[in-house]
Amino acid sequence: MNSSRKGEIHRVTRETDVYVRLNLNGSGKCEVSTGIPFLDHMLHQLSSHGLINLEIKASGDTHIDDHHTNEDVGIALGQALSKALGNRSGINRFGHFVAPLDEALVQVVLDCSGRPHLNYKLEIPTEKIGKYDTELVKEFFVAVVNNSGITLHIKQLEGINSHHIVEACFKAFSRALRMAIELDPRRSEEVPSSKGILEQAGISQ
Repeated sequence: MNSSRKGEIHRVTRETDVYVRLNLNGSGKCEVSTGIPFLDHMLHQLSSHGLINLEIKASGDTHIDDHHTNEDVGIALGQALSKALGNRSGINRFGHFVAPLDEALVQVVLDCSGRPHLNYKLEIPTEKIGKYDTELVKEFFVAVVNNSGITLHIKQLEGINSHHIVEACFKAFSRALRMAIELDPRRSEEVPSSKGILEQAGISQ
């Protein structure tokens, strides 16, 4: 188990430079600057509602488009989350939440299983929110899931406003994740699996 429950990743490619540091035992402190304003806004939701202290600094080829930076922030965030969870001993493991935002209602159910899987069912009516391509929402969660080892189900129950739908999604994800990563006092140091192990970043622990 990673007793500090902290993760730090610095990912550098020819397209992006992304630094992520997080603390799962946080209070929702957030300092993020990705060069993508709408993504920054969503990451603030993750930190605030998930009670995760989050620091992210990213730069990339946003003069082309936001795709690479959006994806690489998701990759680094997922890797930092996996690192902070360690072998995942003592956590609740499962989390779920249904978040409203005005007319929008989004359900998120997740399992910190070590097995990456995304079931994504958002129907976002517009191609953009401001300058942000709404197809990048799925790409962000694909990157997080594949690099954190989370099984994640996202389902839109209601909604017609694109901003409301996506923000409700991030809020539901944040609260579901908070539930899953909180420590279970009855489990102590045990890994929450009948097998006795969970996967961590594709490697059995």
